[in-house]
Amino acid sequence: MLIKQSSDIKENEVTDQQDYLSRRAFIKASIAQGLGASLLGLGVTESAQALSKDKEYTLEGDEVTSYKDITTYNNFYEFGTGKGDPAKNAHHLPTSPWSIVVEGECEKAGRYSLEDILKPHDSEDRIYRFRCVEGWSMVIPWQGFPLSDLIKRFQPTSKAKYVRFETLHDPEYMSGQRRPILDWPYVEGLRMDEAMHPLAILATGLYGKTLPNQNGAPLRLVVPWKYGFKNIKSIAKISFVEEQPVSAWTKSIPEEYGFYSNVNPTVAHPRWSQKRERRIGDFFKRDTLMFNGYADQVASLYSGMDLTKHF
Repeated sequence: MLIKQSSDIKENEVTDQQDYLSRRAFIKASIAQGLGASLLGLGVTESAQALSKDKEYTLEGDEVTSYKDITTYNNFYEFGTGKGDPAKNAHHLPTSPWSIVVEGECEKAGRYSLEDILKPHDSEDRIYRFRCVEGWSMVIPWQGFPLSDLIKRFQPTSKAKYVRFETLHDPEYMSGQRRPILDWPYVEGLRMDEAMHPLAILATGLYGKTLPNQNGAPLRLVVPWKYGFKNIKSIAKISFVEEQPVSAWTKSIPEEYGFYSNVNPTVAHPRWSQKRERRIGDFFKRDTLMFNGYADQVASLYSGMDLTKHF
């Protein structure tokens, strides 16, 4: 089987957006009764949580963003601060071979090849259509698997209260790391119950193709109820820790970027309102939804918390 790197794929070789959606129309229809409700704001049923490889998590009423927009309009400061910089610069990064260090409060610490990480999931990747929000928003058809599946394999101990992630640090290929934009390497983290939630996934591809470098190849986090910068890319280290990790943006500007980074239109960013967002491809802005529209699924994670303090 020929697998092309993103830099080798010509635009005319990419599956057309309508073709991609049409080929899954039968699947959507066949599972509609089993789902009972959309994942968007209507609750995750037991059948939805147990979807098999040939079924799809869906967002009703949300048109999927085009492949071109998803892969050319990105935030990935390791390759530059401009939205088009990652697409221009990220193809230089070699993503094979790739290894991930696992450390901390777990029974199965060590260095794992990407093949070791992915092997149990090769035949189990699911399709997820999630909103991603960073002031602007997209709807992206990810391929991936639940983060919880991987966490269970490493057998974290009772001391592991958080999962800390770290992006590859390689200024030779990641030209943005040659400048002190942030304190490299990029670090993010989740509370353990957040990490174990079925909507937190590790993405390996999008639009039916291998994940492009500019979108976080070969492995990235996707947590759809949080702002996009929380979804760390090109993961090189996973640590199970007892103390709350200090995220890269929290360390840089703590008054603007909290650890939780939940999509919350009622809490204004110090420099702009978060009540409205612009969907890429749309002219007008739309209302930002609490937890990005996944409140029915994830609000219970934050029961009793002051979300103006834990922002």
